[in-house]
Amino acid sequence: MVTTAGRPTAKLISAALCVAEDLNITFINRNKRSVKTILEQFKEPVIVIGADRYEVYSSDSASPFFFHPNSSAFRLKRMEKGEIDPLIHAADLKKGDRFIDCTLGMASDAIIASHATGVEGEVTGIEKNNLVGYLVEKGLAEWKTENKSLEQAMRRIAVRNGDHLSFLQGLPDRSVDVVYFDPMFSEEIKSSSGIAPLRLHADYSTDSLGQAIEEAKRAARKRVVLKDHFRSLRFSEFGFTVLKRPSSKQHYGFIMLD
Repeated sequence: MVTTAGRPTAKLISAALCVAEDLNITFINRNKRSVKTILEQFKEPVIVIGADRYEVYSSDSASPFFFHPNSSAFRLKRMEKGEIDPLIHAADLKKGDRFIDCTLGMASDAIIASHATGVEGEVTGIEKNNLVGYLVEKGLAEWKTENKSLEQAMRRIAVRNGDHLSFLQGLPDRSVDVVYFDPMFSEEIKSSSGIAPLRLHADYSTDSLGQAIEEAKRAARKRVVLKDHFRSLRFSEFGFTVLKRPSSKQHYGFIMLD
């Protein structure tokens, strides 16, 4: 369902009705009810349309899910100071490259890739969960920040809802530069609180990952990149060269194609 913030305006109601139509869900009037009351009454997740963001509340989660740039904000600042981001290093991304993020999520990595590839490049994010994809696409298009480089990088990302294997199968041979995978880790990293609300909506299935990697190797010109927990066996299973990061539980691996 979708409703408005506690004090709805005509603009918020109009936005909520648009979301209801886009997602084919029911709009309900707030009628001064708390979100907790609405969840208890209807027993369904509810999207709350506020002045600054859209939030998804569920009885299964203590915190709402909403789009925010997450780690990309400070990562981009580091890049502007001359530091090399580990994703950009693993992917060997250059201005003008075409980058496919097969597991978009909160789009933090896609934002960094968009900044690195610039206006000449092209970044596409694939998100299997329709609700997550919709909210992230809205956030990328509407989030306001004083950091114009961050804002411009967000605006350039194209979001596609669907299964990344099907998307990759539809790509011509060597038609993109880098294909990237960041599947949900088999071991949860407790410090990653920024994506905690996302876990409820995430797709944990990796049954087709091997097939998707093979399709990525066919479609990409330069590299296929995987981010995973440092203990993950998927690096060796699929033939990735691992870039170990002693200070991080997240490692990057790459398969060089050219």
